[in-house]
Amino acid sequence: MSPLTLVEGEPAKVVRLSNAHAEALDSAELAIVTRAPGSEDWLVAAGTKIGVVRVGQLQVNIRPKIRIDRLVFLMGYATKPRFWRNHSVLLDVESDLPEALAHAFTRLASKAVEQGLLQGYKTVDDSLPVLRGRIRVRDQIARRYGVGLPLEVTYDDFTVDIAENQILLAATIRLLRMVNLSTPLRQQLQRLRLQLAGVSELARGDTLPRWQATRLNTRYQAPLHLAELILAGDSFEQRVGDLEVSGFVFDMWKIYEDFVSVALREAMTAYGGAATLQHRMHLDEADQVEMRPDFVWTGFDGRRVVVDAKYKAEKPAGFPQADLYQLLAYCTVLGLSEGHLVYAKGNEAAVAHTVRGAGVAISCHTLDLDQSPDQLLEQVVELAARLVA
Repeated sequence: MSPLTLVEGEPAKVVRLSNAHAEALDSAELAIVTRAPGSEDWLVAAGTKIGVVRVGQLQVNIRPKIRIDRLVFLMGYATKPRFWRNHSVLLDVESDLPEALAHAFTRLASKAVEQGLLQGYKTVDDSLPVLRGRIRVRDQIARRYGVGLPLEVTYDDFTVDIAENQILLAATIRLLRMVNLSTPLRQQLQRLRLQLAGVSELARGDTLPRWQATRLNTRYQAPLHLAELILAGDSFEQRVGDLEVSGFVFDMWKIYEDFVSVALREAMTAYGGAATLQHRMHLDEADQVEMRPDFVWTGFDGRRVVVDAKYKAEKPAGFPQADLYQLLAYCTVLGLSEGHLVYAKGNEAAVAHTVRGAGVAISCHTLDLDQSPDQLLEQVVELAARLVA
């Protein structure tokens, strides 16, 4: 079957699909699938996810409406703003997202390990016939009371099996599981995996090990940051009916909301105070209805600003009314006379609403995601100035 390419925000395509393929796409929430009126064909449109999905023999490429390099900046800045403010990753903007990420990661990781794998000290607990390091007295008594050998010991081992190499290996394995990568790229990834021999593989569900940027791991830092973005994607394999469904996707709404929250927090540091992301509070007196605005800032003088980020409007023109009701609830609970919604710029113009009988003003702002990273961050700085004005 020929690949099906969908682009965020574009009209639905008329596609000839079997009922099984249509049901699998729809039930897995990978696209918006409806029956074309008066036809046996289907109308298929991109939903809220981007990436590549395979349903049986059908490959579906879901592309973002912004350039891939802009998208990767949004993803990266939300996780490590200091690094991504000053660094960029060369990407093939014409490729699908997984292929572009894999190309960039392979290039950076191969360059990082070509001088040899980074080594470091790792604390190891082991049972040995000779003394190495120190004896774990409690474990020795509990496990081997009255027995001289082996010894329960703890020692520091100088090894390549450290967090940095484990993260590179995890990203390499994640990319190798994708079925749509080109043969040359897959061969490069296999070569990288062989170079990481001696590094333990993380099991599925394991927490990603922590690492810190130091002078010693400078050459690793760019591929490590990119590896973390790759591992943040939703890689899945499941069966829907008689079809195997697999893919590597990201939620665009989450990428956008995370970016806006972190970028605002960084921009608001110039004004002091404290920012809270995903601020926990309750609508009712009994604390039964939880609410989590994306961003709440509290100044030194006690004043507050509440912001909710929304990736796109749910109707053809204007802003969704449900978003206004939601922000009105936030303002009511926080006792504020003003609240802010921040949308990804579409056809809407910035607008403000004053709620009748409530004395609350709701301002709707927009960010143009097609701008360069520097210009986008400047938009956020200007927005922060308006919020505290």
